[in-house]
Amino acid sequence: MIVTWSKGPADVYMPEGVLVGTLEKVRRHPWWKARAKLALAVLAQQGVRPPASILDAGCGWGLNLERLEQAGYQVTGMDVSRQVLERIDRPQRQLIEADIDKPPPEQAQQRYDGLLALDVIEHLDDDRRAVSNLAALLKPGGMAVLSVPALPELFSEFDRLQGHRRRYLPETLRAAFEGSCLVGLEIFWWGAWMVPVLKRMRRSRSSPPGGYADYLRLPPWPMPLVMSLAFAWEQRRALKGGLRIGTSLFAVALRRGV
Repeated sequence: MIVTWSKGPADVYMPEGVLVGTLEKVRRHPWWKARAKLALAVLAQQGVRPPASILDAGCGWGLNLERLEQAGYQVTGMDVSRQVLERIDRPQRQLIEADIDKPPPEQAQQRYDGLLALDVIEHLDDDRRAVSNLAALLKPGGMAVLSVPALPELFSEFDRLQGHRRRYLPETLRAAFEGSCLVGLEIFWWGAWMVPVLKRMRRSRSSPPGGYADYLRLPPWPMPLVMSLAFAWEQRRALKGGLRIGTSLFAVALRRGV
């Protein structure tokens, strides 16, 4: 069931045709699978365990949503794209059409134990406003987990095709939380092994791929397995804050209040 809170310019944040057209490719891709696994590990590490209520903000292709459901969480998915919500709608699944650039409506009474916003705020011009709007949907003491693309020097046509405004450093991600009701902010890197790979790909590429889907094309077997193993090997170090670089940054914070 899809409930509408607000409507927004979905194509400005990420073209809906790209979002809907790449759904199956994303579901099979090791990067998205590994990110979903890491997000669930972060929730568990922070003590947010099933059957806690979780809002998956910017749920997009629904991969994180499915993993949360399978783990036993009470999950609500939220996205600005009506088209993608209709693609992932299922009986008994709770979905919200909303633009996180706008504050939650007065009728949004439910507050959540946890919030995921994975690779969401980089699509918005005002990331501070987005973080504040998301934080308002948490219960006092609720846990927010956000991820963003990292390292501005890696910004490429791939970012532009996705509607990214920026890539982050720890200090710029920290600045996005200023003025919100989120406290105890912790930031860690993820995807360290990918940094030299992406830099090498950028140097060797003679011409850009034709579209977003081309960037999602996987190398021949067994490289997808190697990628999955690399992410699995790195996850524990990431969770312990043991990485000093990466293609992504994760932020974890609590909503203050009583």
